[in-house]
Amino acid sequence: MSNRPFDLLNEALNKEVLIVLKGNQHVRGTLRAFDMHMNLNLDDASQIVDGEMKTKFGRLLIRGDSVIMLSP
Repeated sequence: MSNRPFDLLNEALNKEVLIVLKGNQHVRGTLRAFDMHMNLNLDDASQIVDGEMKTKFGRLLIRGDSVIMLSP
């Protein structure tokens, strides 16, 4: 069980996550790395619109201050 916020991120490493960004953008991908600012490195990332994949990005770096929610 997670005791601290970054424990959740450690448990989600190398697993698929859904991320909600500012501006109501949704991104799904495999979490490969993160840092103390919650910058996220994703592989096989794609934009999700209305529950369906719209744009495939491949490798993506998301700046931590744009993240609203992360769901493993």
